[in-house]
Amino acid sequence: MTTRTSGSILIENLKIYIRTMLKIFSYLFLAIFIPTSIYLANLFLMKPYSIDHYLGKELVLGLIDSPEALTYVGIFDDYNWVTKHNSKLSVPKKDDIENGIKDTEKIIKTLYKYKDSSLSESQLNTKRIAIFDWENTLKQLRDFPYLEYPLNQIGGIHLNTIQFMNDMHPIRKKAEAEDFIDRANQIKEVYKGHLLNLEKQAELGIYPPEFVYGHVIKQLNDFIEYSYSEHPLYTQFISKINDLELSDEEIKDLDEGIKSAIDNSVTPGFELLLKFMRDTQKFANKNHGIWSQPDGDDYYKLRIRSYTTTDYSAEEIHQMGLSEVERITNRMREILTDLGYDTSTKSVGELMNSLNEDPKFLYEDTPDRKEIVVNDYTEMMNEAIEVMTDYFHTMPKSKVIVKAVPEYSEQTAAGGYYQAPALDGTRPGVFYANLYDIKQTPKYSMRTLTYHEATPGHHHQIAHSLENEDLTLYRRFGYRTSAFSEGWALYAERLALEVGLASNPYDELGILQSEIFRAVRLVVDTGMHFKRWTREEAMKYMKSYTGMSDTEVRVEIERYIVWPGQALSYKVGMIKILELREKAMNELGDKFDIKDFHSAVLDHGNPPLFIVEEMVDKMIIDAKD
Repeated sequence: MTTRTSGSILIENLKIYIRTMLKIFSYLFLAIFIPTSIYLANLFLMKPYSIDHYLGKELVLGLIDSPEALTYVGIFDDYNWVTKHNSKLSVPKKDDIENGIKDTEKIIKTLYKYKDSSLSESQLNTKRIAIFDWENTLKQLRDFPYLEYPLNQIGGIHLNTIQFMNDMHPIRKKAEAEDFIDRANQIKEVYKGHLLNLEKQAELGIYPPEFVYGHVIKQLNDFIEYSYSEHPLYTQFISKINDLELSDEEIKDLDEGIKSAIDNSVTPGFELLLKFMRDTQKFANKNHGIWSQPDGDDYYKLRIRSYTTTDYSAEEIHQMGLSEVERITNRMREILTDLGYDTSTKSVGELMNSLNEDPKFLYEDTPDRKEIVVNDYTEMMNEAIEVMTDYFHTMPKSKVIVKAVPEYSEQTAAGGYYQAPALDGTRPGVFYANLYDIKQTPKYSMRTLTYHEATPGHHHQIAHSLENEDLTLYRRFGYRTSAFSEGWALYAERLALEVGLASNPYDELGILQSEIFRAVRLVVDTGMHFKRWTREEAMKYMKSYTGMSDTEVRVEIERYIVWPGQALSYKVGMIKILELREKAMNELGDKFDIKDFHSAVLDHGNPPLFIVEEMVDKMIIDAKD
């Protein structure tokens, strides 16, 4: 009889334990691996069981194909060691349009395979939104692939690249600074890719108007002639790396790296674009409306449908604009009369223009003017955030800050615009204010711009959507429409007035001036692109009713020329939201809750207006029960 020591028993028990655990792990592996494999096979090789999964997959694949999109979203930066997205830029290829058509056709075909009867209410709405979006995209790709102006004064590829690098690319550590340099070294190749589309446009006889050439050539020349101390890429890069804990040697290496990238990639890239613009300038379009381009009338119809998410005709929108201009003008005249201004001999536009010249409404043109204005905007924004807590069930978690529009684009940029925050909170939302011309910032108009771009406008709506965990990936990121987002922002201005944030009559004039400005857009956009107005005719009309400065009017009208239809979305969207609110108030009476209404409008991402209407109708029914 042999006996076992305690040590041998322990070893034997360990062996048994290990065998048991291995058996358990094998079962767990099979239990996890097999379903996961089936799911992934279904997701990528077949039509996914869920339309939400399918659209999520397409969105993710789109993100993966775009390093810029991955950077913009921000949540993938921890995996940059795998994706390398922060060191890459997208380079346009010759077959991009053809491949885009094939991919879009495939997506639409798949969407129609999901039977309505098998979908939940939310999924059915998602299907309708996706089909609406993708069918518009397909028509654009098939019929009008070259009717946009890639080189323009407000959002051209030359400006977008620089803004993306400066505003979106994170520099929180040395590796990200090195990624920035890698990206800068690719800019020449990116612009070479864009030249393929520009040359195709030229073959088809599609050229932008002369004024576009003037602006873009100047912008390109400026970038080429910048010294390092003036160059936006260099100055912001150096400022960011100086905030890092780096050695002098590391900073020196990075400094040399970005200078080399500017000399060997960035500047040569701008020179390529400049050569194209100079070579084609003699062919500049003598007209301003999109009607003058091949198939321009049909293209404008598509732009109206895409941007307004309605079936309004250009004529209907033109008449809507004329009616709104008259209504708002009458209210502004009442206020001006009450304030003692002579409305019997001067038009509202003339009087508003005189206010723009009145020193009491203007900042002094001092060296620190921009800083002062930014601080004032910030105070107004913080006040609005505090007040608006009473009108919404939830407020955005993401912060929002105010910045001046970068100097390299301020002469041609709009009066203000908004940039969304990163999902992970590492980058706040940004309200950009154009402070190029002191007359562009009369004090009585500052509140309305704050409410439009920040709270309760763009920042509130966009951050709320991004933070809404009840939304699917597609509904959160996959579809956005100007009619909803800009319509909401314009509605936000009205809401701020209604809750007492603009109690001064001059502030109300500022808000009404903003509203009439959007109403005038309906008139001038359709006027130029449908009724064949010239740029000068449109500028005259806008100035006569808004009282905006000459600089503002020129910038805006030129924006609409290179971006047909987008300017229509603001007022069309606002009108629809106000119509729905009035409907809810009339039907619910004492049961109407402004917080519930705002949730019905905002809780579904950024949908077309026909979906918003259905959500409000559902809210009304639920409130009655």
